[in-house]
Amino acid sequence: MPYVKVQNAVFPDNLLTIDFEAGELSSASWSNEMGPPVDRQWWVVYTKTRQEKRLASELLDREIPYYLPMVRRRHVYRGRKAISETPLFVSYLFLFANPHERIRSLATHRIAHLIPVPDGRALAEDLARIHRLIETEVPLTVEERLAPGTTVRVRHGSLAGLEGSILSRCRTTRLVVSIRFLQRSVSFEIDDFMLEAIS
Repeated sequence: MPYVKVQNAVFPDNLLTIDFEAGELSSASWSNEMGPPVDRQWWVVYTKTRQEKRLASELLDREIPYYLPMVRRRHVYRGRKAISETPLFVSYLFLFANPHERIRSLATHRIAHLIPVPDGRALAEDLARIHRLIETEVPLTVEERLAPGTTVRVRHGSLAGLEGSILSRCRTTRLVVSIRFLQRSVSFEIDDFMLEAIS
């Protein structure tokens, strides 16, 4: 089966192995032109539809550090079997940028939302684990954390702060949420990245 590996899933190549807080910057992959890592922070990027690979390519051209977890998928196209690399998390990419690079990444017009990560070290460790799993080529399935019945709070946008429970999951990234007030319920569809589970 034909297979072409995507070359720009992570930049620089050692992004997920560098201990920035410990000052481990001897690698040639991290150039002086990229600026000091202490000025950078991790961002969760929610891309516009089917823009993950194009965004990664543009970030690579701009030398802005990022990670786009990619996995192999087998499929049949016009009766022929093929293997392609697709994003593990649809519409998500992880950016490690300074303030100037964050603005430059937004200038690609491929980003729908940028969410700052409060604990960058924890995210980097999680991403490194995911990257190691992908490298072993074991089959991976994304488990959706927000299942029907989960109590959630809207994190962003004009509905920020509203709480409710998930009634059902429609398609892969859309939720129907019930908001209770005055002993009445209303429901609406919202992207799951806008929600956080609450206890």
